Amino acid sequence: MFKNFLLRRSVEVTPAPQPRLSPGRRIYAIGDVHGRLDLLDELLDKIAADGAAREPAQTELIFLGDLIDRGPDSAGVVERLATLSAANGNMRFLLGNHEEVFLSVLSGNYEALKFFNRIGGDTTIASYGIRKGDYAPDDFFEVLDLLRMAVPDHHVAFLERFEDQIIDGDYAFVHAGVRPGVPLAAQKAEDLRWIRHEFLRCDRPFEKVVVHGHTVTAEVEIKSNRIGLDTGAHASGTLSAMGFESDRRWVLQSTLREPVIA
Repeated sequence: MFKNFLLRRSVEVTPAPQPRLSPGRRIYAIGDVHGRLDLLDELLDKIAADGAAREPAQTELIFLGDLIDRGPDSAGVVERLATLSAANGNMRFLLGNHEEVFLSVLSGNYEALKFFNRIGGDTTIASYGIRKGDYAPDDFFEVLDLLRMAVPDHHVAFLERFEDQIIDGDYAFVHAGVRPGVPLAAQKAEDLRWIRHEFLRCDRPFEKVVVHGHTVTAEVEIKSNRIGLDTGAHASGTLSAMGFESDRRWVLQSTLREPVIA
């Protein structure tokens, strides 16, 4: 009798639907590049090959921010993507915290330059051809003048067009994360580019599944409410991307085991 009661009480559970992209769309989201032009070029080749092997779809590449700093060729990364973006028109870019600081430096912010150096900006300065021997140690005003002369205007214009967030279907693409409990439309730019612990510790569903970079993990991190794609390319030698189409997702990576540590 007790067994029959249990059988009568059983309830069929329907699995939760997988998040979906808008119909007819394919997106490749790319994690933090951080000056690794070598890894970027390899990953772009893999994305092109992957897309060619699939059915035709409206395809877009979304870069999650932090193209620059720490790695050896930030200037090369910016030049490559500015050129490809102008030619292809299927790329979108999120403003990372490193681009935010860089733009502040280029606007003449002396205090931002001191902070920029502490977060790996010294490698970006070097990538624009400014060597440490070209200026006096700790003469930030001189560095500022040299950098503003060295960075091409089209690089600045390219970076200034970067976005805060991109929504498609059941996904929200941002650089760092979102503030829990705040609607996506009301998120502050500061949180979208800088938030960490409050976002990462939240296990409740967000308004959309959040796809982000900013926080380094050894592997692509897939949670029910978020997906992290920053695998520390500048130091690990692995740059990660994820493809999205309908309710499907897949990972692409470029790996060169010669880490560059800033």
